[in-house]
Amino acid sequence: MPAPKKYPEELRDRAMRLVEDLLADPEVEVSVTGACTKVAEQLGVNRDTLRGWIKQAQIDSGSRPGVSTDDRRRIIELERENRELRRANAILKTASAFFAAELDRPSPRS
Repeated sequence: MPAPKKYPEELRDRAMRLVEDLLADPEVEVSVTGACTKVAEQLGVNRDTLRGWIKQAQIDSGSRPGVSTDDRRRIIELERENRELRRANAILKTASAFFAAELDRPSPRS
């Protein structure tokens, strides 16, 4: 179960928009970290958290290499499904061995 979100979506969206505006402003020469620091101080958000949001947004848009949010979600779902299938397979193997042993036993004659 994921941890509860510390910052509301509106604050996250606003912070990301402000950082993107700072980065797009040709008059201001600032790095991503510098822009995140400036905006984080103004909004009371952790700088590294904001930088992570920006990094993930760049990955999702395709301007930065990495695993997108949708792909990550799909990978998690497939890993969960894989675990369930392995568990079911182990149960079926155990049941199969049990019933095979039952069939190999000689039946008592009355």
